[in-house]
Amino acid sequence: MQAKILYRIAAVLLSLFAALHTIGFRQTDLAWKVNGLIASMQSIHFDVQGLNRTYWDFYTGFGLFVTAFLLFAAALAWQLSRLAAETLVRLRGTAWAFAICFAVISVLTWRFFFIAPLVFSILITVCLSAAAWLLPQTQKP
Repeated sequence: MQAKILYRIAAVLLSLFAALHTIGFRQTDLAWKVNGLIASMQSIHFDVQGLNRTYWDFYTGFGLFVTAFLLFAAALAWQLSRLAAETLVRLRGTAWAFAICFAVISVLTWRFFFIAPLVFSILITVCLSAAAWLLPQTQKP
């Protein structure tokens, strides 16, 4: 399989991950019995650097940061899929950094979250790692 195709698959997975994360990260299940906790996070206000915030604000803000990062990663993967092989050779370090970043995200997801985001993280890591591996070692003369 070509690196170009793997980057496009990663871009689609990242876009899907971003959409599902945005829809789901503020959802709760009644069986979790966290309604009181959520209500506290939403109702207790405090001042931080001159602004009034709640822990729910922080939770929501960081969740949306993750969405923004995933969308940026999708755009980056798509852009990498459009580059000529000669250009990709020069971006080998970037390609591996991208793959390693998602390997770390996979470990963090395994440790702190659950199966659905773990599956996405692993699939994205595999695509990005395989794409980086398939990049030419050097430019052709």
